[in-house]
Amino acid sequence: MVSFEPLSETISVCVSQSHRFGTDALLLAHFAAPLHKDRVCDLGAGCGIIPLAMMRRDRPRQILGIDIQPEAIELFRAGIARSGLEGTVSALEADLRQTAALPAGEFDLVTCNPPYQAAGAGIPADNASDQIARHETLCTLADVCKAADRLLRYGGRLCLCQRVGRLSDVICTMRAAKLEPKRLRLVAKDAETAPWLFLIEGKKGGKPGMRVMPTLLTEENGSPSAELQAIYDNR
Repeated sequence: MVSFEPLSETISVCVSQSHRFGTDALLLAHFAAPLHKDRVCDLGAGCGIIPLAMMRRDRPRQILGIDIQPEAIELFRAGIARSGLEGTVSALEADLRQTAALPAGEFDLVTCNPPYQAAGAGIPADNASDQIARHETLCTLADVCKAADRLLRYGGRLCLCQRVGRLSDVICTMRAAKLEPKRLRLVAKDAETAPWLFLIEGKKGGKPGMRVMPTLLTEENGSPSAELQAIYDNR
């Protein structure tokens, strides 16, 4: 069963039990902050939450979302049609590991909410779509960075989110792909809790030097923090 969830008065995302989204996707879309002139590619787009969320506020001139799962692409296209974004947002069924088939150097920004579990780590998810989303069964961090290197123009940016236990993996993998980490933000429940997520930006051909932003706190007195609520509300 599928349903539409409103992201704004005009934009909705189509979700199913197998293809849905979490807070991390909205945080990544906000963190990436594309410019109006940017061409954006979202890898592992799923139901299209990151591209559609970007169209609420930033409205880059073009967004391409890529996913290997036909059902996810179908949902993504339904969200594009419901939101009237044909011609600006498009969905492509493709394997990001097949880099030769990807357009070279055409994008200003690449985003990815990658699988959090390394291959062979953690308890496998019950169904195939959850396994693809949560575990590195069909793509690894190296695959994502290799694809981003192919897609990005010189000086373009890769933004992704990941669990904090894999911070060193991400930094090393980005650097190996010549995507220099330039901006980092940790995400924690509150000031008393260790961060559980991080958001990171790498620049193709960038020089060493990374800015660490203030930690994003998601709760205040048991309720969504003012900053998180502003992200939810697209302010």
